[in-house]
Amino acid sequence: MSDADKTTDRKDAVATLVRVPDGSERRPGFRAAGHAVARIVRPVVAQHGGGILARLKSDWTAIAGPDLATASWPETLARGGTLKLRVAPVKALEIQHRSHRVIERINLFFGRAVVERLALVQGPLPLPAPAALQQMRPLAHGEETALDRQLDGIVDPELRAALGRLGRSVIGASEP
Repeated sequence: MSDADKTTDRKDAVATLVRVPDGSERRPGFRAAGHAVARIVRPVVAQHGGGILARLKSDWTAIAGPDLATASWPETLARGGTLKLRVAPVKALEIQHRSHRVIERINLFFGRAVVERLALVQGPLPLPAPAALQQMRPLAHGEETALDRQLDGIVDPELRAALGRLGRSVIGASEP
């Protein structure tokens, strides 16, 4: 390809630029689908609680704590900051009594006021209690000493304690 042909190709490319209403120029053609999809999906996601509800559901045990997480589940988040919380009928009165603390924990987790009030709905929870939250059996003496022997070479006390907790939970969850 000669230099003249390259120059002609550049001029043709420049000629295809389109002026948009704000005065800038752009090339017509393919654009990323993500921009178009985001414009369509954004109002729907915002109407149904957006990413906040997804984070609430995925981190519910960390936000609410193990005892509350086994007895409740966040369902929907309205625009006004009302969180619809499905609760086990046995724990409904206790959760209603502690609702201000639940709201405080949620808002503290997000670092801003996300939830203003709770709407409790009694009924069965959609998910079974996580296996990690169930009671683990105590370790036998031999299991405890074997775990301690494996941790002997670890100098850092925080790491040793964390690995000890992990080991106890793994061994305690398994059958003897």
